[in-house]
Amino acid sequence: MIVGCILLACTLLVGASSGSRAGQPLKPPCRPGFSQNFYTVIVPRDVLHGQSILKDTTLSSERVTFEDCQRSREVGFVSSDPNFSVRPDGSVYTEQEVANLSEPVQFMVTARGLHDPHIWETTVKLALAGHLHPLPLTKIGFEEMLSRVWESQPRVIKFSRRHQRGSSANSLRRQKRDWVIPPINVPENSRGPFPHMLVRLRAHAVDMNGNQVENPIDLYIYVIDMNDNRPEFQNQVYNGSVAEGSKPGSSVMQVTATDSDDSTTANGMVRYRILSQTPHSPIPNMFTINSETGDIVTVAAGLDREKVSQYTIIVQATDMEGNLNFGLSNTATALISITDINDNPPELTVRTFSGEVPENKVNVVVTNLTVVDRDQPHSPNWNAVYRIVSGDPSGHFTIRTNPITNEGMLTVVKPVDFEMNRAFMLTVVVSNQAHLASGIQSSLQSTAGVTISVQDVNEPPVFPVNPKMIRFEEGVPAGTTLTVFAAQDPDHFIHQIVRYSKLSDPANWLKINRTNGQITTMALLDRESIYVKNNMYEATFLAYDNGSPQASGTGTLQIYLIDVNDNAPVLIPKEAQICERARPNSRINITASDADAEPNVGPFVFELPSFPASIRRNWTISRLSGDYAQLRLRIPYLEAGVYEIPVIVSDSGNPPLSNRSMIRIKVCPCDNNGDCSATGAVAAAGLGTGAIIAILICIIILLSMVLLFVVWMKRREKERQAKPLLIDPEDDVRDNILKYDEEGGGEEDQDYDLSQLQQPESLDHIINKPTGVRRVDERPVIAESQYPVRPSVPHPGDIGDFINDGLRAADNDPTAPPYDSLLVFDYEGSGSTAGSVSSLNSTSSGDQDYDYLNDWGPRFKKLADLYGGGEDD
Repeated sequence: MIVGCILLACTLLVGASSGSRAGQPLKPPCRPGFSQNFYTVIVPRDVLHGQSILKDTTLSSERVTFEDCQRSREVGFVSSDPNFSVRPDGSVYTEQEVANLSEPVQFMVTARGLHDPHIWETTVKLALAGHLHPLPLTKIGFEEMLSRVWESQPRVIKFSRRHQRGSSANSLRRQKRDWVIPPINVPENSRGPFPHMLVRLRAHAVDMNGNQVENPIDLYIYVIDMNDNRPEFQNQVYNGSVAEGSKPGSSVMQVTATDSDDSTTANGMVRYRILSQTPHSPIPNMFTINSETGDIVTVAAGLDREKVSQYTIIVQATDMEGNLNFGLSNTATALISITDINDNPPELTVRTFSGEVPENKVNVVVTNLTVVDRDQPHSPNWNAVYRIVSGDPSGHFTIRTNPITNEGMLTVVKPVDFEMNRAFMLTVVVSNQAHLASGIQSSLQSTAGVTISVQDVNEPPVFPVNPKMIRFEEGVPAGTTLTVFAAQDPDHFIHQIVRYSKLSDPANWLKINRTNGQITTMALLDRESIYVKNNMYEATFLAYDNGSPQASGTGTLQIYLIDVNDNAPVLIPKEAQICERARPNSRINITASDADAEPNVGPFVFELPSFPASIRRNWTISRLSGDYAQLRLRIPYLEAGVYEIPVIVSDSGNPPLSNRSMIRIKVCPCDNNGDCSATGAVAAAGLGTGAIIAILICIIILLSMVLLFVVWMKRREKERQAKPLLIDPEDDVRDNILKYDEEGGGEEDQDYDLSQLQQPESLDHIINKPTGVRRVDERPVIAESQYPVRPSVPHPGDIGDFINDGLRAADNDPTAPPYDSLLVFDYEGSGSTAGSVSSLNSTSSGDQDYDYLNDWGPRFKKLADLYGGGEDD
């Protein structure tokens, strides 16, 4: 068995030696963390209590070692196995009772600093003594392990007789051997040669039948990290900000870089530093950076946005814990903006401002107050707020801030009066929307004085009481003086004359004295006029002075008209209907309306007149209330028809007024419901026998007129057919649409020889033309046909025959040109013996009557319109 251990150790030594020669890693500098990535802890059997291990039992004297590089860290250990844990001194113990440890147990141990965000991990494997447990390769070399194997003496285990075969079941039995293979470390990015021998295992256990009698063995191969990755910043450009005037140590921003290498080794431990700062004002090193966290803070005072608004910092991240000789580096840019604080109070550019404003003007800018503020424009630290602290107790002025220029616009919001205040002396204070920063005092230049001069202008006359109300009874006669409506001129320092005129008088009842403003009536005042609203009549008058420029003011006169009883009541309704037979519900409700007001209206008195006597004999009125009464039949039956019943209505005025009103009542037969029937409605309409006869006579007359018109039209048609017309009906242009022949395809498809329009000098070429050849556009040289001669005094009946004869002669005339041919006209020579006709005057010295052209028919209508239009044309 010892020989087998030696062979295995030799095999492992060969594999590890090959790997060591291939990598030759350098010894890394001290770094916090576990001294090994894998620990094998041999548990002696004397800790067993029977087959189990009690709680809080230290398993071995071997410890898990943690290096803190003399930083005195407070480190706590956490186990992934709830049965085992590690004390702060590195000893492994049981958290609770463990029933059996016959098989090796492997778990992960995590180390975490109490005040440190970093964590470290390692693997611990527990094996009960009695198994083959080589020493961890990472703790000692293979040569040391091999020397220990050769120098060690074989342990002789003696068994008592009770342990021999056939012993009782409760006797101790030999523990089965087990292989514990330590992990193998392989450097990453190894250059070979390949294949690279790591370990060779030749030991295995089978029974006599070749069956496997042991469980598979786990072999762990750890890849040792190499520094082959540069730190990478999350952003190439970082943006941060810090307020100006910040104290040293103020946090600005944080930059972060990550390294893909193992973060538990120096390969992945990144450190930061600042390479450069731009600009170098006020000092080159205004900021510093935490080498481990990347936090950038200020290290000096003196940040002033008004001098430097932004800094550019180049930050470098280096792994290998910042070792510039062995570590890899990368850079990023940090832009630090200096934010503004209100450390500059606003200052007015001058100590005294001046301006002037005309009196009685509002929303006028008197002057602009200019201010200087070096803080960030258009921010609360820069925006100016102006206040008037003295000189304006009545609130005539306010100061608005121009949002673009930050100037203060001193504006008039309440009219000023030159006669009361000729000048104002204001004290103005300016501040910011934001409060000044701590320790900053207001400037003396934040206060200034403003002198405002008031300009005198011609003010319009003012009515002291406007509107002015007076009370009068209606019915005041014309010429009555109502009141004096006078105005005053507010310009006390200038003597001016005020004149008056009427501006608005809807009913034209009033007039005003031009000099003193006395109001008199021109007509009777009527409260019931449409121009009176709620007993009030309004008129507007104008008062103007003789200043330059002239100014005017208006005043309103309100006349409250007291009602008098000057309107008699009027009966309502004007029409009604009632059944011809008296019934309980056959009544007419009547009332009255009065244009007057209380107490000159109701209650009303309704009564029937005593004449004619039939009114009171057939009708009666009963009172319902002060304003209503009922009119009904007194007799049981009244013949159907329309009756006009007079009713006398009196109001309650003093003295009362009465009115005789007529109500038109239709008496008709009614059905069972008390409604007038259709026949009754016709009868009640008042159409007697005479009216019906008159309507029938009118209908007969209308029908006779229509019949006569039809007979006249027939007779005219027959006369037209019997007497022939002078011209063919188709040629008659009166009220007809003329149809002209089409001219073909137009002028473009015709090739005319315009030379044919000229009369040749000789006719030889026509006379010598061969027989049988005839041009349609030339006149043949033969005897002309004889046309019929019109008699000197033709009979109107012979005109048609004459035209037809002439048409036949023209059709048979061989010398007549065709309809569509080119006509040949006679040549008139190249000159004229007559003078120019342009010297003739077309106008006549006398008036000539052209009305006879209208008698020539529709062909001369246009000519008659041109010459017979008269002076209107």
